[in-house]
Amino acid sequence: MNSRFSTKYITCTAMFVVIAYLAVLATRGIPNVAGFLSYDPKDAVIVIAGFIFGPLTGVIVSVLTSFLEFVSVSKTGLYGLLMNVVSTCAFAVPAAWFYQRRRTKQGALIGLGLGVLSMAACMMLWNYIITPFYMGVEREVVAAKLATVFLPFNLVKGGINAGLALLLYKPVVTALRKSGLVEPSKESRKGGFSWGSLLLALAVLVSFGLWFLVLIGVL
Repeated sequence: MNSRFSTKYITCTAMFVVIAYLAVLATRGIPNVAGFLSYDPKDAVIVIAGFIFGPLTGVIVSVLTSFLEFVSVSKTGLYGLLMNVVSTCAFAVPAAWFYQRRRTKQGALIGLGLGVLSMAACMMLWNYIITPFYMGVEREVVAAKLATVFLPFNLVKGGINAGLALLLYKPVVTALRKSGLVEPSKESRKGGFSWGSLLLALAVLVSFGLWFLVLIGVL
């Protein structure tokens, strides 16, 4: 894209913000893990925006979506806003950064893997720092849950959203290219539908989805 703030770019960015926000609203009925950790698929939308336009766009979509959530449906206040931004950026930025340097299927997989690990590590630290204030408990209480609650939750959340991103990236970017909002790339001319990519995305989704059901006590 030649102009960072072209009309097409602004339109696409706004569209990703709206879709990410709707993804939050659509999944608000999903049971929480440990009573307060909630899953939503907005990270998958944000990382797709980052894959297409770069890490900075991932940050922009993250901040705007989290702010919309903060002023409308969130019950966690400024703590929730801060943790939302940190979590989504920790996932989307490393993934998009790596993919921008290796725009291949392997690059996408490695980038998403880095994003999952980055988010899990960052949220261990930020939950240790912030959650005692939010929950009104001693830091030792939170520290005892880092490895048994926070780490599994963030790995599962990241894994599910990585699987969704793998599943949805190709249809989304293809639709944007056909609409003229995104210019074709060299990679887009090389290949189309891949059963291997589809099966891998479904395997990741099913695996981490089952793990999520374990965390919420369904399995």
